[in-house]
Amino acid sequence: MSVISQLCRLVLILHVNPAIPPSELVSITTHISPAVDVSPPAFSGHVPDRRAILELTPQELTDWLASIGQPRFRAKQIRKWLIKGRISHFDQMTNLPVELRRQLSEEFRFSSFECSDHLTGSDQTEKLLLKLQDGELVECVLMRDPGRRTVCISTQVGCAMGCIFCASGLLGVKRNLTPAEIFEQVLVLHRLMRADEQITNVVVMGIGEPLANYRALMEALDVLTSEEDFGLGARRITVSTVGLPEKIREFARSGRQFNLAVSLHAPNDELRTEIVPVNRSIGIQDILAAADDFFDATGRRISYEYVLMSGINDQPEHAEQLAALLRGRNAHVNLIPMNGVSELVMTAPGEPATQQFCQILEQWGVPVTVRKRKGADIDAACGQLRLNRQTASPVHTENLPQQVALLAVPVKESDT
Repeated sequence: MSVISQLCRLVLILHVNPAIPPSELVSITTHISPAVDVSPPAFSGHVPDRRAILELTPQELTDWLASIGQPRFRAKQIRKWLIKGRISHFDQMTNLPVELRRQLSEEFRFSSFECSDHLTGSDQTEKLLLKLQDGELVECVLMRDPGRRTVCISTQVGCAMGCIFCASGLLGVKRNLTPAEIFEQVLVLHRLMRADEQITNVVVMGIGEPLANYRALMEALDVLTSEEDFGLGARRITVSTVGLPEKIREFARSGRQFNLAVSLHAPNDELRTEIVPVNRSIGIQDILAAADDFFDATGRRISYEYVLMSGINDQPEHAEQLAALLRGRNAHVNLIPMNGVSELVMTAPGEPATQQFCQILEQWGVPVTVRKRKGADIDAACGQLRLNRQTASPVHTENLPQQVALLAVPVKESDT
């Protein structure tokens, strides 16, 4: 296991059990497997007696209506209320008979979620912590920019990819979300918006690896883009992946015009395997080849996401190596200064280092932008709010044994 990956696991162990003696840390970490399981987890947990109504397919809803003597057209009316109407209970479906509204309330849950927490940042970013029917938690975010309202959604409960900078995977992966649990995150945020606001973009960059839950994701996005349902343009949706080559190719063959973003985060395999442990079984060249195939099939430019971590992947030589990888490709680099996660000791670089990284890429002819940080005051880092609710109080480096905290400090040659 790499030093950086080992650090993150040590931090989580201490976070959950802060009383553990430092002398026991080494023996514990030697038994932690570095392998990453990317297979889709099965649904687990208690299933309530009443299904959420959006878990029904249109045909299932039509069949249920027929079973109680209601005409077929009621199914379209109900789905229109659920998907486009900004309502919160069945009684607000005013063009339905009162008796049908009562039957819907008795037979179905209105939503797949209960809102466990709702935070609003100083920049008007809103983040929801949603409790699923089996008690698990996921997050979704609404980000406001001039002329844009972007929603970020999750695809799994937790994540198996093990990225060292991300709070989403610190508690492991529990299960895949269903199609309804994915697309309903968009609807929940849509209902919160002002009447004069509309969602313009969706990014699938929340908790989980989207392409590890490929079928459910595609079903969910088809609802969001269907003119009969939410009606959002496919090119306004971006799917982010850590880089699963065969799933990227399957995505390309689907014919859907969604955008692809690859979470790269390092310019060479040695460093990327430390930052993204699943890279051990993939490799950057295979990911780039699959992304090239996606571009050839769709004509859609690839975005490469790169989270900048001070002293880890933000040096000039890293920028030069990244430029050498991407130069000549129809690609765009999205630099993301790391969002602070209190359970982790990595930090974002300063503005000078970020700008130097950008300048090197630009000098090589690689398009680059720096993502504006949103919701910094409301646990906006992916998975952070969920993590803080499911563990004890946040851990800070001053609470760690010195030898653990020092693992995150890069050692310069002049220091040895």
